[in-house]
Amino acid sequence: MVHFGHANAIRQAKSLGDYLLVGVHSDEEIEHHKGPPVFTSAERYKMVRAIKWVDEVVEAAPYITTVETLEKHNCDFCAHGDSSLSAIPYRQGVQAHRGSVNHRLGWPHAAGHASLSPIYINCVSRILQAATSRSPYTATCQFVPTTQQLKEFSTGRAPEPGEKIAFVCGAFDLFHVGHIDFLEKCYSMATYVIIGIHSDQIVNWYRGYNYPIMTMFERVLSVLACRVSPL
Repeated sequence: MVHFGHANAIRQAKSLGDYLLVGVHSDEEIEHHKGPPVFTSAERYKMVRAIKWVDEVVEAAPYITTVETLEKHNCDFCAHGDSSLSAIPYRQGVQAHRGSVNHRLGWPHAAGHASLSPIYINCVSRILQAATSRSPYTATCQFVPTTQQLKEFSTGRAPEPGEKIAFVCGAFDLFHVGHIDFLEKCYSMATYVIIGIHSDQIVNWYRGYNYPIMTMFERVLSVLACRVSPL
């Protein structure tokens, strides 16, 4: 999955330097270390390239970043997501919500898939063991971005006099390459595009009780992080 938490980590990494390379692992690397990816490597490469703070994507990057990797790409240092080695946090609620998304998308149970990596199996086991009065399959995220967070994701550009303006709207749930292709086509017809995001209630009404998978605020940040976003 590529979500706004990744985009936020990338945004913070970009603030540490002038040029940002983002290494994206291959499907084989991810399956070996974590479990089967939701999106293919080609889809993930395109989605990461569409994040507005990314200058270059290194395809099939090694799972462990070494000094040799940094020297190969002439990098001064490496930034990494939340871990004992990192000071770049994801937004509050992203990681917990990602676990909920994985289950609701129908990811396989660890007990029936011996081929999954021990890391992935252990992660699923800990989620299940931690559940008490609330099921891990129906857990929801109460993440609400602040005005500052929205400002960090937005460029704040207003339309210029005489610009051709278009309006589009949608749910933009689980932001993916199809959304990127759609927005690129919109920009081929107008120089400024206003994007409307449907509320959770509207999406729920038309799509069913299990939708949207991401909250409206998460979907807004996903769109704002996209390079073709107008705001």
